Amino acid sequence: MTAAGVATLALVVGTVLATVLYLRATRRQEGESAGVLERSRREGLAEPASLHPVIDATKCIGCGSCVEACPEQEVLGLVDGRAQLIGPSHCIGHGACRTACPSSAITLVFGTETRGVDIPLVSESFETNVPGIFIAGELGGMGLIRNAFEQGRQAVEAIRKLEGIGGPGHLDLVIVGAGPAGFSASLAAKQAGLRFVTLEQDSLGGTVAHYPRGKIVMTAPGRLLLISEAATTETSKEKLMEFLRGAERDTGIAIRYRERVESVERNGSGFVVKTPRDSYRSRAVLLAIGRRGTPRQLGVEGEDLPKVTYRLIDPEQYRGRRVLVVGGGDSAIEAAVAVAQEPGAQVTLSYRSAAFSRVKQENRRRVAEAESAGRIRVLLESEVRKIDPALVRLERGGRTIELENDAVIVCAGGVLPTPFLQKIGIEVQTKFGTA
Repeated sequence: MTAAGVATLALVVGTVLATVLYLRATRRQEGESAGVLERSRREGLAEPASLHPVIDATKCIGCGSCVEACPEQEVLGLVDGRAQLIGPSHCIGHGACRTACPSSAITLVFGTETRGVDIPLVSESFETNVPGIFIAGELGGMGLIRNAFEQGRQAVEAIRKLEGIGGPGHLDLVIVGAGPAGFSASLAAKQAGLRFVTLEQDSLGGTVAHYPRGKIVMTAPGRLLLISEAATTETSKEKLMEFLRGAERDTGIAIRYRERVESVERNGSGFVVKTPRDSYRSRAVLLAIGRRGTPRQLGVEGEDLPKVTYRLIDPEQYRGRRVLVVGGGDSAIEAAVAVAQEPGAQVTLSYRSAAFSRVKQENRRRVAEAESAGRIRVLLESEVRKIDPALVRLERGGRTIELENDAVIVCAGGVLPTPFLQKIGIEVQTKFGTA
């Protein structure tokens, strides 16, 4: 055989071997993905929490680009040669999968056929059905902090193009909220030279400022105008808040704290934004407020007792105390785990469903470890019926459970400020698996 023939044969053998190895690896990965999908269905974890991908099987080419792009583990996988959402409850609405898909087979949607999600109606430029009023960040359904940074910036880009910006006798923009989206918008407005004010009813960071101590709030970098990257990976609440405070100081952004917006009313081509302190005439308004401004209550006797709270700030205050945490989302599990780490704390976690179906995999692992170690008592399929000064009564499986109790932390989510939005004229839609 000639040298050329030997080279050709070697190339063919190498190609065949590579193909065989590739097919074996693909089959193994598909088997693992199918196992995760089956486990998700069996454990009742088949419902995504919020924004999530839907894959068009007729367009998917099975390349796996979406699987590689997803920053979370075991969310997407290849099954029968096509991409599937194998771990829906782990999805955080990152959107990297859609960007990575070369065949445009992925659409990001809110809700499912069986579980609706209320979302204000906004355009691609983040403008609502009320011309001149924009929404960015968590209120629009995007809870991811990195995306909120970007949306705040993009909304201001659209606002600066409105007719009347720069006109006399009014502000260009009122930004409501100083969370990630509102703070990013404030920096963008400052860079663009807009005349604006930023109003915040509480403190810098908005909802983020009230997360439990040590909570991981970012797993990928985010960028802010006038500032370098906000974070790298595994950024805690404390580190992000330190960064935001430094950015506020270094850029000279003036935020009007403790000023709650009471109304937004049309005034000619603009609006009048009223607070207890002042009123502001503005061409445009950007609502960058959270979805959980009003905590969802349990509606039971005794819920008005001083020992009941709706968020965890400092776990240390619960040292040596008997604590009931109510809820089945990430915030509830994070609160329970944080309190359980305090010396002498006795923690019970009550959730009305049979599984933690809308939490991140890491939080699911943490609560399982804490339960195995005896630091947390988990009562699934249980509901609070009455809160007494020294007791809490729950119902589980048709029988009553009484727990000696010093404190109750309710983490049952929040109520979308629909009345406020509707009063302004903003349309709110219930999404059942639609974009």
